[in-house]
Amino acid sequence: MPNREHNPHGRRLYLPLLPTTGEGDPPNQPGASPGATLADTHVAHSVGCAQATRPAGRRPEWLRVKARTGPNYTDLKRIMRNLDLHTVCEEAGCPNIYECWEEREATFLILGDRCTRRCGFCDVMTAKPDAVAEDEPLRVAEAVAAMGLLYVVLTGVARDDLADGGARIWAACIRAVRGAVPGCRVEVLPSDFRGGERDIATVLEAGPDVFAHNLETVRRLHPRIRPAFGYDRSLQVLRTAKALAPEGVTKSNLILGMGERPEEVSGAMADIRDTGCDLLTLGQYLQPTSFHLPVDRWVSPVEFSEHARRGIEMGFAHVEAGPLVRSSYHAGKQLARAEARLTAPR
Repeated sequence: MPNREHNPHGRRLYLPLLPTTGEGDPPNQPGASPGATLADTHVAHSVGCAQATRPAGRRPEWLRVKARTGPNYTDLKRIMRNLDLHTVCEEAGCPNIYECWEEREATFLILGDRCTRRCGFCDVMTAKPDAVAEDEPLRVAEAVAAMGLLYVVLTGVARDDLADGGARIWAACIRAVRGAVPGCRVEVLPSDFRGGERDIATVLEAGPDVFAHNLETVRRLHPRIRPAFGYDRSLQVLRTAKALAPEGVTKSNLILGMGERPEEVSGAMADIRDTGCDLLTLGQYLQPTSFHLPVDRWVSPVEFSEHARRGIEMGFAHVEAGPLVRSSYHAGKQLARAEARLTAPR
């Protein structure tokens, strides 16, 4: 357990920041080298991610979500707890959890609930991970069958403590779900495996229907908001996935409202599209706690619609954009719309 000095707010366990990839702004300490570790305090990291950010004030009406629980929500929660499974819906505090769970849609969080990286926007716990649970793929498959799912999204924490980043567990989960529920479609949203092509190939060899990897923010903000990732490395993950599985669907996501300028969004979208990516989602950043990056601005539905229009012009098969959109939000419907365009006569 960290002591109080290391964890002054008594909040979630966390690790020191990993070194940055050397992209973006150089550190301003005398003699510091490019890629040096950013300031290692929770507040400095969280608030300092966007140096000029000011809190954007109260949420606008279009972001007000009512908590409505029903029998499906209760049933899904029971299944998850009985099988000792985690969902990103809960761990990341997704605002759509009530709607999605009532429609029997959930996104599984595999490889535990402790991430080896820390991003300024994310509420998933950062801490030393537990040992890999070898039976997790079977438990995920059992839950998918119990829930009666025909489309499942798997995401997971970064596991830099594992030589393969957990790639074999990703592959095992895909195969276990397919074995338990023939015909079930599987979307995966892994970390970057530190750019390891062999690890990406391990996941793709299991045959996911969608391989997603999220860029999350624009180049200028990436080193501060995602210090253990790299902007270009995330793009290379998407490029590698498309090269290894040309017929497969690739997908990425951008979170808006973290300090980016509207004109920078188009540049990030173009960078994603240049990898051959088929599907893009864009949504509004919501601050999980006061120790996270503050919201810089509330992006209007009109701006989201404009980004969606521009994305289609760039060549994306489908763009899902809106204040409450998340990467896995109605993911099966997103894929159906993308496939309709991909298979349409040209």
